[in-house]
Amino acid sequence: MKLTSKIWVVITLLLSATNAFAQIKNTQTVSIEVSGNCEMCKKTIETAGNVNGTAKVEWNKETKMASINYNSQRTNTDEILKRIALAGYDNTMYLAPDEAYAKLPECCQYKRTLKPANKMKEAHVEKANHDHQSMPATTPNTSPLKTLFDQYFAIKDALVKTDANAAGLKATALLGAIKAIEMEKLSATEHTAWMAAIKDLTADVSNISKSKDMDVQRQAFSSLSVSMYALAKITKQDDPVYYQHCPMYNSGKGANWLSKESAVKNPFYGAKMLTCGSTVETLK
Repeated sequence: MKLTSKIWVVITLLLSATNAFAQIKNTQTVSIEVSGNCEMCKKTIETAGNVNGTAKVEWNKETKMASINYNSQRTNTDEILKRIALAGYDNTMYLAPDEAYAKLPECCQYKRTLKPANKMKEAHVEKANHDHQSMPATTPNTSPLKTLFDQYFAIKDALVKTDANAAGLKATALLGAIKAIEMEKLSATEHTAWMAAIKDLTADVSNISKSKDMDVQRQAFSSLSVSMYALAKITKQDDPVYYQHCPMYNSGKGANWLSKESAVKNPFYGAKMLTCGSTVETLK
C-alpha cells in the first residue's frame, strides 16, 4: 500500500511538471550554471527567471544547474539570465551587480567563482559614460521607464486637445522610447512587468501612431493605459501620478488613464466633456 502511494505521488509530480511546461509554446530547453547556496536562493533564482507562460526555471542547489524552458518566440536565455543576475546571482553569461549581491541574505552570499563574459555592473558604467553627453540629467533612483511615461503623458495631452496629428507624432516618439529601453537596467520586478506588457504596449502605440482617426487613437489609448498602469504600479515615480476614470466612455463601460495633474482633463472627449471623470488612485 505504501509503495502504491509513493508511485501515485511520483506520477502526480510528473504530471504537474508536464502541465507546467505544456503551457509554454515553442519550447526550448537549456541547462546553465547559476551560483547559489540554499533553498532561499532557489526560490529567488526561479522567481526572477520565471514568466508565466513564457519561461520556467528550475534550479538545483546540489549541482548549481538551472534548467530553463522558454518560449523561443517571446524571450531568450539572455533575457532570463539578465533577470537572474539582477536578482544577485552570477551565471555563466552574466555576473550580478555588486550591489545586488551585497543585498542577498548572509546565508545566500555564495562564493563568487564564475567568470562570465558579461559583467552587468561594468556594462552599466560603460553605457552611462558613453551616453553622458546625450542623455538628460537624471537622479540615481530614476527608473529607465521614465521616458515612456513622459511620452505617454504627451499623447494624453494631444488627445485632450483633440489633435490627432500631434497624438500620432507623440506615439511615434513613444515607439522610439520603447525600442531604446535597456532591459539590463530594469529591476527584476520592472523587467517581469515589462516583458508581460511589451507586446500589447507596442501594438497600441503603433495603432495611435499610424492612425489619423481620433476615435481609433482614443480606443488604442484606452488599451495602452491598461499596460502603462501596470508599469506605473511597480515603478518609483519622481512625482505623484494620478489614475483617473471616465465613466461615460465606450458606451458607458468606462475607461481609465494616467495623468501628471490632479485636475481631470479627459483625453477621451476633450473639450466636449473636459472635466468628466475622477481620480481613483494616486501613485507615488
